[in-house]
Amino acid sequence: MVTLVFAVVCCGVYPLVVFGISQAMFRDKANGSLIVDKDGTIHGSRLLGQQFTQDKYFITRPSDAGANGMAYDPTSSGGSNLGPTSQKLNDTIKQNIAAYITQNNLATNTPVPADAVTASASGLDPHISVANAEIQVARVARARGIPEDRVRALVKQNTTGRDLGVFGEPRVNVMTLNFALDGLAAK
Repeated sequence: MVTLVFAVVCCGVYPLVVFGISQAMFRDKANGSLIVDKDGTIHGSRLLGQQFTQDKYFITRPSDAGANGMAYDPTSSGGSNLGPTSQKLNDTIKQNIAAYITQNNLATNTPVPADAVTASASGLDPHISVANAEIQVARVARARGIPEDRVRALVKQNTTGRDLGVFGEPRVNVMTLNFALDGLAAK
């Protein structure tokens, strides 16, 4: 009888109560923080990065998540596990720096933000540093034919401050920023 009671409570009542509370109080987060347009089309999640390669978009961090070179594969989350003495990691970072400098038309001696050339631990991080976003503003504005001030305003709107005011660094959500840029273009 005790087993039956625990089965009903733990496998039925408790999950339904938690589901009901999450849907009532945290609907967006409970359903994956999806980015949805006016037509109801889902474009992604605020919590997962996607690979953007066109100049009209802000570029996310490099990703090591995925098999066979497929970046940003959510079924294969994880970093490269290469350490600071790894020659492969060193070569990859050098390649990423060169590509970033070329893509953003920077001088060869320009300091590059670390998050622009290194993958996050999950490989799915949708955020970049404010410094990384600022460097990309000119390229995105030029590719879209809009003023840099307008792009900077969108960067600021999609910047999240420190957690609880003290933890971490301010960061820009590339997913929501690129979605906002596409919305601006649609207008």
